[in-house]
Amino acid sequence: MSSSSFYPLLVIFSILTTCWGVKASDSSSKPPEKIGAGYCLLSVEETGDGGLLGLLEVNKKNSVYGSDIKHLQLYIKHETEQRLRVHITDATKPRWEVPYNLLPRSSPPSLKKALPKSTKRKAPSLVTPMEYSGSELIFSFTTNPFGFAVRRKSNNDVLFNTTAYSSSAFNNLIFKDQYLEVSTSLPSSASLYGLGENTQPHGIKIRPKEPYTLYTTDASAINLNTDLYGAHPVYMDLRNLNGKAFAHGVLLLNSNGMDVVYRGDSLTYKVIGGVLDFFFFAGESPLAVVDQYTELIGRPAPMPYWAFGFHQCRWGYHNLSVVEDVVANYEKAKIPLDVIWNDDDHMDFHKDFTLNPIAYPRQKLEAFLDRIHSKGMKYIVLIDPGIAVNSSYGVYNRAMADDVFIKYEGEPYLAQVWPGAVYFPDFLNPKTVTWWGDEIKRFHEMVPVDGLWIDMNEASNFCSGKCVIPQGIKCPSVTGPGWECCLDCKNITKTRWDDPPYKINASGKVAPIGFKTIATSASHYNGVLEYDAHSIYGFSQAVATHKALESLQGKRPFILSRSTFVGSGKYAAHWTGDNQGTWNDLRYSISTMLNFGIFGVPMVGSDICGFYPQPTEELCNRWIELGAFYPFSRDHANYYSPRQELYQWATVAESARNALGMRYKLLPYLYSLSFEAHVSGAPIARPLFFTFPNYVECYGLSTQFLLGRSVMVSPVLEQGATNVTALFPPGSWYSMFDMSHVVNSKEGANVTLDAPLHVVNVHVYQNSIIPMQQGGLISKEARMTPFTLVVTFPVGAEEGDAEGSLFLDEDELPEMKLGNDKSTLVSFYATLNKKAVKVWSKVQEGDFALTKGWAIEKLTVLGLDGVIAAGLELMIDGNPVLDLPDVEITTTDLNFVAKDDEDATMKSLMVEIKGLNIPVGKDFAMSWKMGFSG
Repeated sequence: MSSSSFYPLLVIFSILTTCWGVKASDSSSKPPEKIGAGYCLLSVEETGDGGLLGLLEVNKKNSVYGSDIKHLQLYIKHETEQRLRVHITDATKPRWEVPYNLLPRSSPPSLKKALPKSTKRKAPSLVTPMEYSGSELIFSFTTNPFGFAVRRKSNNDVLFNTTAYSSSAFNNLIFKDQYLEVSTSLPSSASLYGLGENTQPHGIKIRPKEPYTLYTTDASAINLNTDLYGAHPVYMDLRNLNGKAFAHGVLLLNSNGMDVVYRGDSLTYKVIGGVLDFFFFAGESPLAVVDQYTELIGRPAPMPYWAFGFHQCRWGYHNLSVVEDVVANYEKAKIPLDVIWNDDDHMDFHKDFTLNPIAYPRQKLEAFLDRIHSKGMKYIVLIDPGIAVNSSYGVYNRAMADDVFIKYEGEPYLAQVWPGAVYFPDFLNPKTVTWWGDEIKRFHEMVPVDGLWIDMNEASNFCSGKCVIPQGIKCPSVTGPGWECCLDCKNITKTRWDDPPYKINASGKVAPIGFKTIATSASHYNGVLEYDAHSIYGFSQAVATHKALESLQGKRPFILSRSTFVGSGKYAAHWTGDNQGTWNDLRYSISTMLNFGIFGVPMVGSDICGFYPQPTEELCNRWIELGAFYPFSRDHANYYSPRQELYQWATVAESARNALGMRYKLLPYLYSLSFEAHVSGAPIARPLFFTFPNYVECYGLSTQFLLGRSVMVSPVLEQGATNVTALFPPGSWYSMFDMSHVVNSKEGANVTLDAPLHVVNVHVYQNSIIPMQQGGLISKEARMTPFTLVVTFPVGAEEGDAEGSLFLDEDELPEMKLGNDKSTLVSFYATLNKKAVKVWSKVQEGDFALTKGWAIEKLTVLGLDGVIAAGLELMIDGNPVLDLPDVEITTTDLNFVAKDDEDATMKSLMVEIKGLNIPVGKDFAMSWKMGFSG
């Protein structure tokens, strides 16, 4: 039942009003940018599902960007207690929407009554705003010009308001076939995040007057403020009201190209098609917003444990011997490595699902895979969507026989990518999904890969327009760059789809929307236009690829996709595309990573050390120190760049051993965060405001980030720097590399930390319990080592509590959940009460962990006051354990970094208890009491 059913509907049903005559907004008294006079709400009625259904009529048509659609249908529904939907579309005929089978959601009802043939204009009978109330959000509307607002019920704060006043810099609602415009006023104090994918040079916080265009393009990530590979029309709004933070989210579910204009006090959507399908998420914490968002779009995909290990790739591993050498050199350098990748070097002339018989002979590749698989290592290869037009190529022939390609004027649309002339599969066609799955199965039988990398799926095309294969010319040539168009092409501008009336800022330069991609007048299954479906191409490919991999051997799929859309995180991970080996790109990578966590794609990272050109040795040092803590951690380089594997420089190898060594110790924590992400959408890497929403100083911070709630990474991002100034929100922060060092930030402070070349600063916050293991060179080995629990209390506190969790499972099962006899969830708790310390666990479904033999060997407790008393009685499950010969208790005085006068007189301890052998799969309780110092 809808939550709104429990609240009175303060509305008038059936015909509300006839509409007041309104002057057209293109009169001489209006600014020239004003378009139209908006719409009038003619009627509204309650639907059987507890929603509202209304009819809108345009006040006065105009021809700017095309003719207005006369009648619109308005549907409003409190879909959950925290989610409100506002859907506006043509009342007379269907319009393009993101396919409901691709992104499942409820379908709006249709108006039952016939539309009025004419409307008399007279004074409205309804002049006051009317309300439709839910549990958390209230929808209100005015009739003429129609406008709506959404406000928070608890404090009456207006979250979204489309009403345009004479002084507003934006228009009332505009709804034409190829131009939709709607705006909201905003308080200048609102902090906005999201609206991507783009490289934001100034950090994660959206800035006024910078372009935000959403349209998937193969524009490398080095292009700033440009629409890149993904399209995510969602933002989070964080406001601090009288010292308390409130966050909410807004999604416009629309796949058409759009510009979003943020002015600081308003935000305007300018969309070139589709419908207005808004979803409002009440929050009110940042984590709650992402939870509510991913509840709608799909929870992030479960990731196998090995995916959190380190990955190595390069475009330019010319033969299998080079790949074998890379693996051997990582082992020799004692740098952890879990996954080795191939770009397209393994292919036969860049053709999908093939092997180069000379460079990657099948028998030798199979033997290599047998060797690395026996160690627990994995192998992933790239596939592009473009299928080479080649009658001797079985994949092509089967595709033609099944008629799976996107069409233009009845024939497969011809484009060019790496193999030369290609056709693009239409993943909206069910037959294509079946064919694609069959090709993946055939390839997997030949090469048992452990995941797939779907690239170039915006879709990227080296040409534009209508093309034919030239006669007598080798295309592509062997000598020239592979990305130069060598087909014979003509521009396509003859339709309104190829040349729409409103030009979005595509590619950051108002490029034609068919530029270097599929012509927008090309057609998909059931006549769907590329114009509408363009930005969901990579998403639809990820869905098809996930379905195919899941059917193979019953394993958990791993897919890395370049192009993403709303809901992609349910199927794939993402890397941020072609970056440069520069200090700026190092810094930009943090913002993009944090945005994708908000987008519901938590498994994300950038090419470590940069895709091109070769980074300096110092930069690569600093990049692996940062990249070791990306959720998805991979070194990847360009074909034309010198080698940059982490062992190529002795200094980088040392930094890698240090940073990745810590990552591999934290693998159980990272994997538990991935379970949290799968269950609730929670980002793995988060902005600091997720944990500290009331601390406004961190709202624009983009140079540090959190892993989960508690672990903060503060990397060096500047050339030549040997220290880093980091923001520490209020509380006690302990160094992960030397836990005896603590930053005690009482009210929050910027602290300068030492950071010589091989050092990255990582701190854990008070009130946390972090499960760690001993690390190793491969995750399969590391995850079988004994556990350490790190417990953090506030320095000097007489009372405190801490908590954490640990999720363990058979990590290659398709589902990541409890209840299958193949998983265990442990909740850890700790309390400090007048020097009495207690640490305990609650285990759900512990049999799995018991069969694996996992045990806690060490406990580290930080922030304790006092001393270990002589004759200390350490109890485990009520039994004294001091008589056990292997148990060793040590204490270390904490060192205060940037200490003040109060810190100078304070003494606090780290207590370590080693030699334990506590089964992870059983509840336990450990306690002791600190003595008094002095």
